[in-house]
Amino acid sequence: MTNGYLGKSLRVNLSDEKVVVEEQPDDFYRTYMGGRAMAAYFLVREVAPGVDPLGPENKLYFLTGPLTGAPVPGCGRNSIAARSPLTGRFGESQVGGYFGAELKRAGFDHVIVEGQAARPVYLWIHDGQAEIRDATALWGLDIVATQEAIRAELDDHLVRTALIGPGGENLVRYACVMNDVNHAAGRSGMGAVMGSKRLKGIAVRGHDHVPIANPERLRACAQKIIEDKKTQEQWKRYGTTVGTSGMNASGGLPTRNFQTGYFEEGDRLSGDALNESLLIDVGTCYACLFRCKRIVEASSPWTIDRRFGGPEYETIAAFGSNCGVSDLATVCKANELCVAYGLDTISTGVAIGFAMECQERGLLSERDLDELDLRFGNGEAMVRAIKMIARRQGIGDLLAEGVMRAAERIGGDSSNFAMQAGGQEFPMHMARQKPTLGVAYAIGAAGADHGLGFHDTSLTTEGPGMLPWRELGILKPEPLTQLSISKVRALIYGQCWRTVVDSALVCLLVPYSRTDVVELISAATGWNTSLFELMKVGERGITLARLFNTRQGFTRKDDRLPDRCFQPVPTGAMAGASIDRGKFEEMVDAYYEMMGWDPATGQPRRGVLLELGLEWAVP
Repeated sequence: MTNGYLGKSLRVNLSDEKVVVEEQPDDFYRTYMGGRAMAAYFLVREVAPGVDPLGPENKLYFLTGPLTGAPVPGCGRNSIAARSPLTGRFGESQVGGYFGAELKRAGFDHVIVEGQAARPVYLWIHDGQAEIRDATALWGLDIVATQEAIRAELDDHLVRTALIGPGGENLVRYACVMNDVNHAAGRSGMGAVMGSKRLKGIAVRGHDHVPIANPERLRACAQKIIEDKKTQEQWKRYGTTVGTSGMNASGGLPTRNFQTGYFEEGDRLSGDALNESLLIDVGTCYACLFRCKRIVEASSPWTIDRRFGGPEYETIAAFGSNCGVSDLATVCKANELCVAYGLDTISTGVAIGFAMECQERGLLSERDLDELDLRFGNGEAMVRAIKMIARRQGIGDLLAEGVMRAAERIGGDSSNFAMQAGGQEFPMHMARQKPTLGVAYAIGAAGADHGLGFHDTSLTTEGPGMLPWRELGILKPEPLTQLSISKVRALIYGQCWRTVVDSALVCLLVPYSRTDVVELISAATGWNTSLFELMKVGERGITLARLFNTRQGFTRKDDRLPDRCFQPVPTGAMAGASIDRGKFEEMVDAYYEMMGWDPATGQPRRGVLLELGLEWAVP
């Protein structure tokens, strides 16, 4: 068996409580690698067109990669995939923590969950064994209480978990899966799929080591990252909150449901403000020195429990500037509730911001909102709304459907400012500041996704920042707000590379170069691989994800952005900026042509499938 993998998958049918161990040939791993690309393969192969995302026929995949569990920084991640109940599309989410590495140590590369349990259950995987256990007593518990109960039952405080909370149980369409309590597989609603299967969680414990072809070569490759104390200190001090102030100053901080990119009280949401007020510690993931996870605590005005971690940039912006709330304690309370209930902080914050604007425009009355004064800046109402969403109570039942479906029911012009693409709520990055990112939102297999997008800010100036682009043939910087063929080309190359990273399951925040990643994969697996081969893995993953979507009925006409993206930003450093609608459509067409997709249907053409070695997918 190829090093870097165990060569075994666990297939669990909850309907008949059957557990089977499967094996795959070595070339399967080299072709699809793991994570995102392998998720696309399994979904095309095994999930038929028209399957109800919340029905027993949908399948749920827990996937690792060749570097998951390798003893180097940034390699503790795993992927979770299914047909998304939020979008109906390819659904996949990446998550850190310790669960993925522990799954490998327990003897399995992947877990495939099928069917639907007759009662709440959890899956217990340990040292090559697996069993389905009753979870009736766990149903309704929050994430922390569930992990504590499972560890007590198994009498092992080192058991690692992937769990859902009440949000997943109540089928909130953007419910997430929480690894080790406060590491979120946040996007695409994978927690709702778990809830529909009555799977409360997976607990894992293992004592084996992940086989590495050349441990010394692996350590040598990671050494410069280990010695990079300056970067480590920056991540330890700020985590992803390091960019909050800069985003606001540049006009890129989503404010009041993306009406503008500048928040007047943005300084109160900065990384320094968090450090000086609520931060008490930092956390990390498996084998990682960077310690970017925030841990906060408070007793007033909100009681905030440190066990639930703390907010990252996306959370601070989603519940802070996006909802017009400047009180960090309230934002941290919102984060705590989302962790406890198992809700994606991005979609939850955007759903509430959308409702706030609907109320201010008169599209939702106080009666519609159950007498909740859900206006921008009302932090207490925002916190109450999170609880209502998780429990699907009152207005929370509508917002739990996501802003696309909510706008369809509210009517009026609400769809113009329902900030979603492909059914998934926008991350905290302004498409009007980064128009090529807007193209990525529109064509993304999973809908709006900043992790697989091209950030125009990365290609604006000469200097060291251009070096990674030049090795891909992108030789000149481009103006920030300009849409161009060159940027679309950079988007495609960037997406292919990020799909590689998300298939190898390396953390994007650890500053490995492309050469480093090629070297790490070679050292772990023993493959004599190259950047070219890995980029083809990325392209294969993108193409299969698109193929899955076209089989589900999505076409070129579904690649859209809300009207707000084509309207000028009113205030801040980006005042006047907007996306030109005609240019946007031209760039989407260019993307299709470059990828070898039919411009009418969006389906990958036969030739590109053959070129990528996907002959089996042609029929």
